Amino acid sequence: MNNPAITKIDFKALKYIADGGAILGSGGGGDPYVGRLMAQQAWGSNNTVAVIDIDELPDDALILPIAMMGAPTVMLEKFSSGEEIPKLISMMERFLGKKVAAILCIEAGGLNSTIPFIAAAQMQLPIVDGDAMGRAFPELQMVTFTLGGIQATPMAMMDEKGNGATFDTISNSWAEKLARALTIEMGGAAMVSLYPVTAAQCRNYLIRGSLTKAHRIGQIMAEHGANACAALVEEFDGTHLFQGRVRDVNRVSEGGFARGTVKLEGLGDFINREITLSFQNEFLIAREGDNVLATTPDLITLLDIFSGDAVTTELVKYGLPVNVLGLPCDPIWQSPQALEIVGPRYFKLDYDYKPI
Repeated sequence: MNNPAITKIDFKALKYIADGGAILGSGGGGDPYVGRLMAQQAWGSNNTVAVIDIDELPDDALILPIAMMGAPTVMLEKFSSGEEIPKLISMMERFLGKKVAAILCIEAGGLNSTIPFIAAAQMQLPIVDGDAMGRAFPELQMVTFTLGGIQATPMAMMDEKGNGATFDTISNSWAEKLARALTIEMGGAAMVSLYPVTAAQCRNYLIRGSLTKAHRIGQIMAEHGANACAALVEEFDGTHLFQGRVRDVNRVSEGGFARGTVKLEGLGDFINREITLSFQNEFLIAREGDNVLATTPDLITLLDIFSGDAVTTELVKYGLPVNVLGLPCDPIWQSPQALEIVGPRYFKLDYDYKPI
């Protein structure tokens, strides 16, 4: 369904985007509720942010993504100081010798669906209606820009204590490795700016309208509550993969990621069935024995049966009754080139991708 593009975000619209971002986060990306509170605090009396289409910018306009990097479980406890973003943008403008014209979400899901609104408010800049994932992925090279040969660096990082660093790497995979190592030293989470692009560079690889999509998902969740899963299945060509109660959670922070499994025992129409979900920040695969229900890059998201709210990997707990929602990824991720960096085999899962 086509919905009118959003052009301005206020506190109410930001809540919709945060809720929608939790769905698009596919279980990971951090809790967008935290990001929403941080954004609202940064806005103060200036309580709106302009949202623009990429085609409203001239070809040479500099667009700067701002994001949090690290394990979602750490992000719940290690908060930003509020001073990182202006320092990051200043570092990048000096490095590039150019003023930033607009802010961009690098991923539409999780915490990073709301963090860029802090930057837009603090710097009084518009935010582009789009992103480079259409969801959340765990590693920074897993963006559509990589498919277009766009470099992650120059890249800047800043922690809440004021430590900063810049990177210039030979590949986006090396940017991930080096930045992940520094993120661990910074306490498991840091604010980053990466993939600086001109409007002309990113037009063909931007997933357009993702903020509008997140906003629409949030609206549906508000309207349908406990029935949100069915409504999202209908509107976005999704699949109700499972309904069950959490029987076991195995979760560790390892290598700068939250990794683990969630086991569910069936309820309702799924009684006497069991499935296992595996995650690396985000849910990667849903399996019922040897039968694969869904895999990355398609989205696998848990929704609380009673409230309809998304349940992230760091908040899922024993006994919680959930619906398992599967949503199709953006078509750009279905090419052989894309599956090499976001498909199940990249994550050492011995399965071929089959679209939802």
